[in-house]
Amino acid sequence: MAQKPGIPKGTRDFSPAEVAKRQYIISAIKHHFETFGFQPIETPTFENSSTLMGKYGEEGDRLIFKILNSGDYLAKVDAALLENKDSVKVASQISEKALRYDLTVPFARYVVQHQNDIVFPFKRYQIQPVWRADKPQKSRYREFYQCDADVVGSKSLWQEVEFVQLYDGVFTSLGLNGVTIKINNRKILSGIAEVIGAKDKLIDFTVALDKLDKIGEDGVKKEMLEKGIGEDAIQKVQPLFNFTGSINEKLDKLNELLATSEEGLKGVEELRFICDNVAAIGLGESTLDLDVTLARGLNYYTGAIFEVSAPAGVKIGSIGGGGRYDDLTGIFGLKNMSGVGISFGLDRIYDVIEELNLFPDTVTESTKVLFINFGDKESLYAMKAVKQLRAAGIKSELYPDSAKVGKQFQHADKRGIPFAVLTGDEEINNNTFTLKNLATGEQEQVSLEELKNKIQ
Repeated sequence: MAQKPGIPKGTRDFSPAEVAKRQYIISAIKHHFETFGFQPIETPTFENSSTLMGKYGEEGDRLIFKILNSGDYLAKVDAALLENKDSVKVASQISEKALRYDLTVPFARYVVQHQNDIVFPFKRYQIQPVWRADKPQKSRYREFYQCDADVVGSKSLWQEVEFVQLYDGVFTSLGLNGVTIKINNRKILSGIAEVIGAKDKLIDFTVALDKLDKIGEDGVKKEMLEKGIGEDAIQKVQPLFNFTGSINEKLDKLNELLATSEEGLKGVEELRFICDNVAAIGLGESTLDLDVTLARGLNYYTGAIFEVSAPAGVKIGSIGGGGRYDDLTGIFGLKNMSGVGISFGLDRIYDVIEELNLFPDTVTESTKVLFINFGDKESLYAMKAVKQLRAAGIKSELYPDSAKVGKQFQHADKRGIPFAVLTGDEEINNNTFTLKNLATGEQEQVSLEELKNKIQ
């Protein structure tokens, strides 16, 4: 009995039209990356488990896809671990490699490994797939592409200003008007935790706060209580749940709230620099907003953090995010190498553009003209013309089989090919071509040069 074909949950096949649309987005992102001076690199699909584990927090570690060692991977496992069902320790013995969870940690590994060949500050971009063992749902996949840009070797806040400009440039060029670029600073979150007496619970505090838009105020408070953050501390952060006003007004409120925290005030100062300069330079169709509940649940962020939300009315998660990390490379032995980076969520951006019907009609255009196959003699004449059309950049092809003419026209119609060319004895003798517009049904005899001009 034949096996029923299928693919794993959270993965997808892409049709030619879908691939064309994805390439349209990637091309726009890549163009802006390179315009801003970023250089491309690529890293392996999988890394050593030790490279990835422990870099994303407890929740992130659970979502890393582990690769079983080849051969009899259970042979060397301690029998006691198997008997006690110690899955964490067993996993470390049967899996030495894992699929990359993101592009940032592999990039940090790359920088350390190739530090003698890199000119700092180093601006790199990377467009590759990543994998997460997440629960599949709308716009959340287990395999998806990230499009990252990072700068390492500079502590200058002008990099953050540039990244806001980069986000705005990409989304404006894609026609995604009304995108909101949210910004916060992990120093502010650390300061708040310090002020409310929960500094030792910083990670629990930020992870819970980061879920505000998903589980609501009550859900965040419940999670904080479960993590050991007291009622008094939670009461002190109550103003964060309804933090309104302009960016400057929010920064002024934070100055008051964090008056006793040196670290918190440093975060306010950094945000003020970034926001003031972005305002002075100006944005296209995007909006910059300060969101004090934005936490980005990754342990390595230390300064500014970003998250991008789709235009109003589109119910989808963030379509981009990133932030400043002061010592990510330190985990691999290279200290004091500050970096900052952002990521574009290709798959979610695709879904937003599709929902808003913003893909240009030309994106999915493929073959412009199909030459009808009447036999070998006619096909040879047609292929000589096809070669010249292709050299002129016109997507052209010959139907491969000498099938019924009606079937060939039907093939062109199903594929959305706008023109067909007929080449019989008369055309060969006169060195001409019969061009048929498949939308109107009109046809005319033309020379090769006329053919090029009419279908370009």
